[in-house]
Amino acid sequence: MSELFDAVAARPRRKRDFQRTIDMLATLVALVFSVGVLYIARDILVPIAIAVLLSFVLSQPILVLRRLGLPRVPAVMIVVAGALFIAFAASAALTRQVSELAVDLPKYQTTINGKISRLRDLVSTNAVFEKGATALKSIGHLDPARPSPDATPSPLRSGGENIEAPVLVEVRQPAPSPFAMVQTIVGTALSPLETAAIVVIFVIFILLQREDLRNRFIRLVGCDDLQRTTVAMNDAAGRLSRFFLTQTLVNAAFGVVVTAGLYMIGVPSPILFGIIAFLMRFVPYVGAIISASFPFALSAAVDPGWAMALETLALFLVLEILVGNFVEPLLYGRNTGLSPIAVVVSATFWTWLWGPIGLVLSTPLTVCLVVLGRHVDQLSFLDVILGDAPALTPEEHFYQRMLVGDASEVADQAEQFLKTSSLIAYYDDVALKGLLMAEADLKRGVLHEGRQEQIKETIMEVIENLSDHVDEPPAAVPEPAKRPYADLEDGPAAAPSLEIPPEDAPRPAGPRKAVLCIAGRNALDEAAAALLAQMLEKHGMEAKLEPHQMLTIGGILHLTGSGAQIICLSYLGGEVSAARVRYAIRRLRRRLPEARIIAAFWQCDPEKASELCGQTKADLCATRLAEVVAFCVAEAKAHIDSEGPTPADPRGIELREEPNSALVGAA
Repeated sequence: MSELFDAVAARPRRKRDFQRTIDMLATLVALVFSVGVLYIARDILVPIAIAVLLSFVLSQPILVLRRLGLPRVPAVMIVVAGALFIAFAASAALTRQVSELAVDLPKYQTTINGKISRLRDLVSTNAVFEKGATALKSIGHLDPARPSPDATPSPLRSGGENIEAPVLVEVRQPAPSPFAMVQTIVGTALSPLETAAIVVIFVIFILLQREDLRNRFIRLVGCDDLQRTTVAMNDAAGRLSRFFLTQTLVNAAFGVVVTAGLYMIGVPSPILFGIIAFLMRFVPYVGAIISASFPFALSAAVDPGWAMALETLALFLVLEILVGNFVEPLLYGRNTGLSPIAVVVSATFWTWLWGPIGLVLSTPLTVCLVVLGRHVDQLSFLDVILGDAPALTPEEHFYQRMLVGDASEVADQAEQFLKTSSLIAYYDDVALKGLLMAEADLKRGVLHEGRQEQIKETIMEVIENLSDHVDEPPAAVPEPAKRPYADLEDGPAAAPSLEIPPEDAPRPAGPRKAVLCIAGRNALDEAAAALLAQMLEKHGMEAKLEPHQMLTIGGILHLTGSGAQIICLSYLGGEVSAARVRYAIRRLRRRLPEARIIAAFWQCDPEKASELCGQTKADLCATRLAEVVAFCVAEAKAHIDSEGPTPADPRGIELREEPNSALVGAA
């Protein structure tokens, strides 16, 4: 126990970053202040938010008119007038439909009472429900606080005096005058009309001053890199405009189809429910359910049977499946760029903040915040919290799982990666980079030896889990200044200069090259060497893994009779002593003079690797697994060719000369 406390005390402690703490506190205070302003000033901010979103929707038609040669002011006025006409027409139709439905509702009372009676009869004839009702009645009779049915209230007070029965008093309001009725109606309608007027005014000014507002926002968030900020904001505004316009058109088409379908089914007031469906599709997840519940309930009240209700339910179900799984992914992608939990949280937050309007606007407003977070450095935390991009990069996720020894989740990550790329690409671009992060922690003194051994054992388990995967031909040997798999989403770059048959291809006949993969310094280097050993085995090499202790004088003596023809020394990164590598190579050459020696500085900068190669006197230096595998396969082919062709060579290996090779020769 004392050794454990000594180790903890000896571990270097990180200095507190007071500036980061201050920045976090300032951000927290700003968030609290912003939420308070949004809540207190909601009567003003709600129309502004609606106007901003409508300006995104209407900006695309205005751009079309501008391209046709129409000036900005007439284009804005035409588009806004058209939008107002559509809104007023929809409002008039909605008002008429609501009035008709309110008049016809008493007609459906008989149908509703009949269904309730049948349901009551069904429950009463069911033995299970009858026993439950009997049990509940018996419990009610046992309640001491409940008065007995036979008990009658005593009309006498405690003193024996009679109590007079209470007198019922009914309060009646006088009939409202015509002026009072007009005042009530105007007062009720004044608030929505006032909000609509503010929205229209803001929409017009935002559309007319679009570029000026954009420039002011750029100035507000910072203009140190004006070109980059301008391009980012233009791109964000264009994407948001296209997205909101497309979403509005899709939801409008959904509402039109719902209206037509309900009309053919025979549900009353189909236009009303079509407009509700259009609005509710802006609400994530529950919007379709809410929009379907109203016509379903009405159809159940109208039809004495259940055919109309089932047809209504089927209509919404089929439409939602088609639109959600085929139409929307085809038009603007599979999702809105928000994580599922962010969609739910944002809907709850905006509903609490601004009520039903906040629920409808929750997704568009959150999409705007995420786009701002992706393009504005000061708001990048919004993209991390609300966006659907992974919180950790693939290599960070790999290293984090290594720290807890979770080989299964790492294997799952590799399975997803292998759908679009090769196994050697995963090892080069994810596994080695994750191990490089572990090497950085080791240099900082925060990764003790036990944790290093755990990472190595987890790597071994991952290698075993992925042993059944066939590696595709590795990509070309890259140029020193390029990374062929820099963008994991786009897959490996294709510039083949060396073709290697995959694991399941027929192997050339003849002796195979024996390769020793030796760790340079520690267990992390050994883990990287284990990845190389598996790749060599998959491409026909006889690979053997050795720990870093084999580079000592006593360890090299055991390698004399190994028959190794190629030796690869494994080092993570370029932060390694060139003298240490040079002396290890010198000792190896004395014992194994015929062997070719490769110094692998994994994920090292190519220029740094070239410098180290000149200092260490290695035969070849490499920075990626694909380079080493390519060299070993080429050596095997050269060995077979030197002995002459064999009848059992059905495929062979094609080796082409390239002027730019990532394998660096010794100086």
